[in-house]
Order: sequence, then structure tokens, then C-alpha cells
Amino acid sequence: MQTANRLQKALKTGSGLSFGAWQMLPGSNHARTVARCGYDWICVDCEHGNIDDSAMHEAVAAIAACGVSPIVRIPANEGWMVKRALDSGAHGVIVPLLQTVGDAQKLVQSAKFPPVGIRGFGSPFPMERFGGQTQTEYLQQANDALLTIVQIETKEALDNVDAIAKVPGIDVLFVGPFDLGNNIGHSILDGTMHDELKEAIAKIHRAAKENGKSSGIYSTSGEQAREFANQGFNMVSVMTDIVSLATHMKSSLASAKGSYVHSAVNMGKGAVSGLAKMTKQSDQ
Repeated sequence: MQTANRLQKALKTGSGLSFGAWQMLPGSNHARTVARCGYDWICVDCEHGNIDDSAMHEAVAAIAACGVSPIVRIPANEGWMVKRALDSGAHGVIVPLLQTVGDAQKLVQSAKFPPVGIRGFGSPFPMERFGGQTQTEYLQQANDALLTIVQIETKEALDNVDAIAKVPGIDVLFVGPFDLGNNIGHSILDGTMHDELKEAIAKIHRAAKENGKSSGIYSTSGEQAREFANQGFNMVSVMTDIVSLATHMKSSLASAKGSYVHSAVNMGKGAVSGLAKMTKQSDQ
């Protein structure tokens, strides 16, 4: 299972760097299209995305079939949400808005089978997302092969980040810059980060490294993702599907309109020239 978990494999080998994308729109064909773009992992966003439980199951299966790790962001730190995500075959879960060590310990309990945690066993689906494991193999290997990822995006979590990083079973501290900025009084409003927000992000990164955990972060462009990768972050998101779609659609339309205006101007010049020739001929 660990070999089939592309994200975990990337985090544990070489530079420990992986790049991912964010899926916010439903559809298995859509999921496959994004997964075939070369990313190590795709986050199926059930917190802010337009993705319900059924669409999540379909997306996870489609992404895994492409040899990419499906990671599900659940809406809240609820045990039943963790169970549904992992039972779909997700290679890991991202959980938002944690605040305390107790929250992190609760998450680990939900994500791990006994004796480590209290996760129930019985879904027939996840084995296929790891290359056709048997149910017994999945049960025996899941605790070590699945990733438990916590978002550090509240003031409370930032204050407790070192203690959270020490919790056994937590694999990645993932920065949510926008909510983190909102929570510490330095919202990202014009695309720039306040120095105190930058220091908060650096603090989270240090806490992860000092406690043997990986660090991750959400970014809004390839350029920003490269900056975070250069800073040493391991799990770096690059782009969301909805932003990419809107950006490319607008850019293409702008190019088309530019061409249209250019052609219209040339046509206008041609019409004027033709009219002048006709006028000259009629005078003769």
C-alpha cells in the first residue's frame, strides 16, 4: 500500500517534494483530466468545493486509477467524515480548522484502525485504490500507509503548533494561508502577505521539520508554488481546477477578441481602399 500511495512515497524519498492540484468541481471525467496533468496528488475538496459524498467516491476512484494519490479534504474534524473519505479509498485526509492537541488526537483516533484508533472496518471499496489489495492486507497496512494531514489555519492552532506536531499519527502540517491570515488579523486582500503572516507560515514549517513531520501549503499559482518549494515545503498545491478553468477561458477570450479587433480594423482598411478604387473608376 505504501508503494501505491504516490504522495507518501514522494514525502519519504529524495527531496520529499510533491506537487498537487485542487479539485473543486464534481465528475469522474473531470477528475481523470486533472489527474493526467502530471501531479503527484489531487485534493478532492469536500469543504469548499461543489463535491458531495457520491461525487467524492467517484473522484477518488478516477484519480487513483491514474496512478495519482487522491487526498480528500473533509468539511470538519468529524469521525464519520474521516471514515467516509478513507472508506472511499482516499490515500489520506486533510482536516481543516484544527485548534488544539486534543483535536489532533481525535483525528488520529478516527483515521486509524484498532488498536491505534477506533476506525470501523468494512468498506469494500478502498482496496482497489491501492492496486487491488485484499481486505486483510488493507486492514493490516492502512494505519501506516494512509496520510493524516492537519491544516494549521487558526490562531489557536498556530499557538499550539509545536504540540500538535508532536502528536503521533499526524503526518503533515498543512498551511491554509487565507484562513490563517484572517485569524491572526492579517487577511490576504490584494495578493500580498503581511510580514507577520509570513513569519507564522515559517513557524509552522519549522515545527513540522523539528518534529519529523512534513509541511504543506496551499498556493494560488505555479510561481508561488515554486517559491514555497524553494523554502522547503514538501506538499505544495499548485492550482485549483475552477481557477485554472476561469483563467484560461478569460485569457483565450481576450486573445480571440484581440484577433477579432485586429481583423476588423484590417477589413475596415480594405473596405475604405476598395471604395476609393470604385469611386476613382466611376469618375473616369
